Amino acid sequence: MALWSGRFEQGVSEGAQRFGASLPVDRAMYAQDIAGSIAHARMLGRQGILDAADVERIEKGLLNIKRQMDEGTFVWDLNDEDIHMAVESQLIRDVGAAGARLHTGRSRNDQVATDTRLYAKELLLSLVDGNDALRKVILTSARTNFGVIMPGYTHLQHAQPVLFSHHLLAYFWMLTRDHVRLVAAWRSADANPLGSAALAGTTYPLDRAYTTELLGFSHPIPNSMDAVSDRDYLLDLLYACSVSMMHLSRLCEEIITWSTTEFGFITLSDAYSTGSSIMPQKKNPDFAELTRGKTGRVYGDLMGLLTTLKSLPLAYDKDLQECKEGAIDAAGTLQDAMACVGGMVATWQVNADAMRAQASRGFTAATDVADYLARRGLPFRDAHEVVGELVLYCERRRKGLEDLTLKELRSFSPLFDDDVLEGLDPEGIARARTTYGGTGHEAVKTQLREAARQLGRDRRQASSLRGRMPNVTGD
Repeated sequence: MALWSGRFEQGVSEGAQRFGASLPVDRAMYAQDIAGSIAHARMLGRQGILDAADVERIEKGLLNIKRQMDEGTFVWDLNDEDIHMAVESQLIRDVGAAGARLHTGRSRNDQVATDTRLYAKELLLSLVDGNDALRKVILTSARTNFGVIMPGYTHLQHAQPVLFSHHLLAYFWMLTRDHVRLVAAWRSADANPLGSAALAGTTYPLDRAYTTELLGFSHPIPNSMDAVSDRDYLLDLLYACSVSMMHLSRLCEEIITWSTTEFGFITLSDAYSTGSSIMPQKKNPDFAELTRGKTGRVYGDLMGLLTTLKSLPLAYDKDLQECKEGAIDAAGTLQDAMACVGGMVATWQVNADAMRAQASRGFTAATDVADYLARRGLPFRDAHEVVGELVLYCERRRKGLEDLTLKELRSFSPLFDDDVLEGLDPEGIARARTTYGGTGHEAVKTQLREAARQLGRDRRQASSLRGRMPNVTGD
């Protein structure tokens, strides 16, 4: 019989019980539920609402339940509606009346909100650690392959030569913004709803500041109705996961392209490739493709919660039970994807010769030739027109700009001189981009140093956040 059954003459039907149960999902939050219950019990004892002996029995009973759950020996009762009922029912069986007093001044509404916030903070810290680990791998590859030249693209057409390190660091900075979003979501979750009860607070003299301290929250939520109904922090988590998956999908799209026979820029490790059941020569970038595909799954988790929350009246509604599964799924998907992408980057073989050969093709020196004319006084728009005509001339004759004689060049502009092709090899073109944030060698060295400093700051920040997590369960 359910712990709330006193008002009912018969139990919930078996089908409805299965439909309404959240235990298969929220049992993952058992450590957070027990932490919240211990904090609540300690607070009740401090306030004189429970006597010290009851608090001691409750805490010992809860820690014993947690130990069993940690070890996998806890016997789950599928008739329990959720993790809260599972823990409380077992506690009452283990310690008797003291366990039945634990719920004094508390509702499942503020209990589930507390559990979910604590669990979200734990998920987000794991994602922050995964993000930092992936950025370290990308930074290491950028350092290892410094000096490798590749074609930069716009519209997937050859544009200008760039350092491969510069290209990789673009993803480092994307993921740095993801770190910021993940930390912002952690801070959004970092508020204590415990003590708000069902929606209106309680007549018991609860000390919400004390439970806030015990559970490592920064502050108690000031409005009890908002406290039990707010799931914005899960939207923040899901949005951060969605943007990060989008960034990983972009990188994976390039990994897939770069590893084709046509490009041959990289060779993936066997550990991150699969073969074909019929074509023995195949080496497929399946895990990059799967990461790209799973991005839609995480987007779906975000849209699902947005839709669930749409038009919900205050305060708590059963719809909110649907908020947890998508967040858990998205966080788990992103965690796995970051680890997989990190493995691909850490173990790939970069084919520098293939990259450099392509960097010379597609008239990637055209902008520098136009700049050459502009430095000699020709307005850049006119220089752009001249070089465009040169490119058309070369295409018709299947030549590159580097193949033209000085006579041919001067037929388009008398400003061309013997030094026109100096520094127009791919490395020279890249090296000439000396502006801050550019692809020049010295500029990228500066960027590498800045990236290392940023990663160090972010890792120290993550360690600081980890130090603010609760430890009321004796772990």
